[in-house]
Amino acid sequence: MIYLWAFLIGGFICLIGQFLMDVVKLTPAHTMSSLVVAGAVLDGVGLYDPLIKFAGAGATVPITSFGNSLVHGAMQEAESSGLIGVLTGIFEVTSAGISAAIIFGFLGALVFRARG
Repeated sequence: MIYLWAFLIGGFICLIGQFLMDVVKLTPAHTMSSLVVAGAVLDGVGLYDPLIKFAGAGATVPITSFGNSLVHGAMQEAESSGLIGVLTGIFEVTSAGISAAIIFGFLGALVFRARG
């Protein structure tokens, strides 16, 4: 049953993103930013962790999980280190994902040519 819920919740998050691009006419960058902010807000009010427990990968794979990670890391480190922990917590939790995006983006730029 967990696979069904993961598929439905992950699909619903993607449906929201597609709706924002097709109906609301947001650019992909605006859509991605909106979903990251939505994940951050949901974690800030304490709703994203229960969603992860319920849907598993359906909630951790989409881009909303990146917003969740940003806020979650910042809040954890803020409790232990104070205000400076907000900045260090953001980078501590998301550094692997950011590093992978930079490295694979660079490799993609080396392999493919932009069409202009």
